[in-house]
Amino acid sequence: MEPINEANVAEPGHVVIEVAGLDDDTVFAFQKAIARTWATAISESTFRDPGQPGVRLRLYADLRQVVAQTSSPHEARVPDTQ
Repeated sequence: MEPINEANVAEPGHVVIEVAGLDDDTVFAFQKAIARTWATAISESTFRDPGQPGVRLRLYADLRQVVAQTSSPHEARVPDTQ
């Protein structure tokens, strides 16, 4: 995996999340949960580090995005601005 670009974390609220899990399904499920709320760029594929177990992916998020009020935190999503 490439080093994190400083531009991706140059502003408060911007984060880079690196996820490691047993398999693609696990890390993509996590990515999907985060993407509904904060993701600005998601991974299309996973990576394997030689000699290390599991898979990894990286996603980028902006925690400054306004999250719509919902009845459950599992239903949180970014409001439609169109």
